[in-house]
Formats: sequence, structure tokens, C-alpha cells
Amino acid sequence: MFESLGGRLQTVFDNLKRRGKLSEADVDNAMREVRLALLEADVNYKVVKSFISRVRERSVGHEVMRSLTPGQQVVKIVNEELVQTLGEPGRLELGLQTPTVIMLVGLQGAGKTTMAAKLALFLRRKGSRPFLVAADVYRPAAIDQLETLGKQINIPVYSEGTDASPPKLVKKGLEEARKQDATVVIIDTAGRLNIDEMMMDEIKAIKAAVNPMEILLVADAMTGQEAVRVASDFNNAVDVTGLIMTKIDGDARGGAAISMREVTGVPIKFLGTGEKLDALEQFHPDRMSSRILGMGDVMTLIERAQDEMDQEEAAKAGQKLMEGNFNLEDFLSQMQQIKKMGPLGKLMELMPGMSQLTQGADLSNLDSDIRRIEAIIRSMTRDERRNPKLLKASRKRRVAAGSGTSVQEVNQLLKQFRDMQKMMKQFRSGRGNPLSRILGGRM
Repeated sequence: MFESLGGRLQTVFDNLKRRGKLSEADVDNAMREVRLALLEADVNYKVVKSFISRVRERSVGHEVMRSLTPGQQVVKIVNEELVQTLGEPGRLELGLQTPTVIMLVGLQGAGKTTMAAKLALFLRRKGSRPFLVAADVYRPAAIDQLETLGKQINIPVYSEGTDASPPKLVKKGLEEARKQDATVVIIDTAGRLNIDEMMMDEIKAIKAAVNPMEILLVADAMTGQEAVRVASDFNNAVDVTGLIMTKIDGDARGGAAISMREVTGVPIKFLGTGEKLDALEQFHPDRMSSRILGMGDVMTLIERAQDEMDQEEAAKAGQKLMEGNFNLEDFLSQMQQIKKMGPLGKLMELMPGMSQLTQGADLSNLDSDIRRIEAIIRSMTRDERRNPKLLKASRKRRVAAGSGTSVQEVNQLLKQFRDMQKMMKQFRSGRGNPLSRILGGRM
């Protein structure tokens, strides 16, 4: 979502870093470019004005002008002020009451129903026992969707069809949740295409009926500044406790996410990062700022690896790699582990410096490349995977035919694998360790 904004800002900062010393005019020129980049990304103009003012004030002060690396110091200031604009990380308040009630509100089409299931799955992984309530009685499809999603993730759903009164329905749902010993109840409320009095009255009635600990607004990041206005209206009506931004993986310009916290005063708590039910991230302002400024997001990458990868298997593979015993069978296993973490293009965005290296590159083919490599390795026998030297011309032709690829592609894979083995040998001996070259071979 922040690809365009991130690219613009990184260009501005690269120009600053090339200068050994910064004048006030240099800072003003850079801030002008940053202002334009933020406005084009659909950030609220008042937020832009306040942000630029704070950054400029600090950038023409002693902490930059007397710095040995003034360009990097400006980037540091921008990062800190961007984190401040995005606000403190919001966390769910589950409280001491059992079950805790979480109410999802928002306009129709923002993704509330899917988000209810995503949030339920997220909380179950954290040790809670979630229970879903289908309170959107005006759309039969919403009830059917929530029931289908509930079955898919094995979480109970309470519904009464389209004739029920939502406030009475949620009270009965809460009673049923207590009987089933649930610890968290998530209510999917009805939305409209636009904010109207009837919808707000109903949400207020549901709030009065079950006294939710959290009222989370599900907002579509693709709607830009309209999402900020919607958040303000909902907050004025029912005191929203947190925001969930959906469609964060789309081609929105990102301004809503940057503006929302400062305009509404309501913390962003979650980001919907894809269509799958596990595509939900807790919001970390420092991590989002790092992504926007092209500095990667190592912590999110580590957390995904811990959640999705078999740690024992990864450790064994790492040991084999260092010992020089890593074969194509191990390589295939590790590729399957990495695939669980999400699309490779998205993972590369989390690696520090990778956004600059891949800027303008088409990363959409990475996953198809992985599938092709998998097909080639799967077309080998076990002995061939463990000892690629067995792959002579006739065997390569068989592997190519079995995988739907060419002998040239098989040769390319084998060459890349041999290069990786050589690199690891150099690393073990110290010759390939960049630190050893920097330190004059003392490592």
C-alpha cells in the first residue's frame, strides 16, 4: 500500500544522504518534497502540516547541523515523528469479565464479517475461546458467510436468521456463549452503504444490551480520507475504542492509515493484510514507519517465521547448511516452510534495504519461480536429490520432462545450488565472511 509513498520518500532521503553538510535551504527543499509525497498519498492536509512543521523544526536545529551524518539524522527524525503521528500501539482490552465482548462496527463492504472470523482465529491462537454472533440480520448472505467461516475454523456461531431484533439477539448470543464457556464474544453488526441515523441507533442499542469492552471500527484503507471521516462519525456516536484497517495489501495510497490516529484520537489496533483468515497483524507504528521509509520490518518477519515454520526442522537445516551436508531434499523442505509465511514479494518488503534493491522490479513472478523449482526437485529420485552429481544428461532430460520445464532450467537450478554450497564453504573458512575482510582477516 505504501510502495509509491515509500519510493518518493526514499528518493528524497537518498539525495540528502549524499550531502556532507546540510543548509537550511537543503532541509526546506527536502520538506517540500516530503509534503508533496504525503499529500499525493492522500494524507490529511492538517496532519501533513503538523508533521512537516515538527520535522523541520528539529531538522534545522543543533541535532542535525552538528551531526557528522546530517542526512541520516533527518531520516531518523522523520521516522520518530512518523511513529508519533501513527500513535501508540493499540492493544485489545480483554478485561476481567468473562466473556469479554468485542463489537465490530463499520460501513457495508469494509470487511466486517470476514474480520470477525479473522479476529476469532487470532484470539484463539493467543489462548482465548472465541464465540461469534451474527447480528447483521439485514443481509442473509452475511449470516451464511459467518456460519461458513465459523465451520471452517471450528469456532461456534450464534444466529437467529433475518427476523430477529439485533439487541435481543446479541443478549441471547451472550447467554449461549456463557453456556459454552467462551472467553471472548465477537459481534458482527450490520453496516450500511452510508452512515445513517437508523444504523447508529441500532449500534447504540446493541452497546447498551451487552456493554462491550471493545468497539472496533473496521475501516477500508482503499477509501482514503473518506475512511477518516467515517471513523470520526462512528467515534462521535459510540466512542470507538480501536480501529482495524482492512485491504492494507491493496493499491491504496496509504494516507488513511497515517491520518486516522491523529485526526480521530482512536488507536489503530489491527491491520488486515490479505484475504486469508490468518492475514491479520497487530498494529505496530514503529514497524509501519520502517516499512514506509524502506527500512524493512525484521520483527514481523521473525514473528511470522516463529508462527509458521517448524523451528526444530529449521535448526537442523541450518546446521546441515553450515556443515556442508545440505542437499536438494533439504532445500525443498525449507522452501515449503518459507511458503507458509506468505507471498515472497511481501516477505522481501520486510527485509531491510530490500525495497530499494527491488524498486521497480516485478516481484509477482517469485512465487511461480518457487513452484517451478519445486516441480523440478520433485521430479528427481530421492538419490538424485541427495546427490545431484548423479544427474547426467539423460537424467536431466527425464527431470525436465517430468516437471514441464527445460534441461536449461534444470541446469540453472543445479548451478545455483552449487554456487550456494561454494558460498557456504567460503563462509565456514572465513574467506566469504565480509566482516573478516573489513577487519583484515582477524575473524
